[in-house]
Amino acid sequence: MAMNVGGGGGSGEPEVMVEMNTTPLIDVMLVLLIMLILTIPIQMHAVSLNLPNGKPPAAQVPPKVVQIDIDFDGTISWNGTEIDSPAKLSQLLTQAARTSPQPEIHIRPNKLAPYRDVASLMALAQRDGITKLGLIGNDQFAP
Repeated sequence: MAMNVGGGGGSGEPEVMVEMNTTPLIDVMLVLLIMLILTIPIQMHAVSLNLPNGKPPAAQVPPKVVQIDIDFDGTISWNGTEIDSPAKLSQLLTQAARTSPQPEIHIRPNKLAPYRDVASLMALAQRDGITKLGLIGNDQFAP
């Protein structure tokens, strides 16, 4: 960098510099040139993808849902129909287990239903071959 030193004249005022300082402009141009050089090769890269050929899978049919309600007194109902004996319930569960595709069994116990009734129903369903079993209505147990 050059510095303009005033002459030996006795005026006391510095001389006006007429030339423009081009050093910052050159720095900016060099940075832009380097950025251009770095970004051009990135744009030239191509990514080859092996996309699958063929038909998409067929839409799946939603499974049949069987709802089993357990009331506070131990009464069990199958899709709204009251079941009077454990043997009848076991027969219905065995039939459901043998159908293809197997229906989803949703157990909805009452808030006041004893745990042993729910546990025995779940054990019976497992013994009869039910694999799609779920508890619904759990929000009633939240504090």
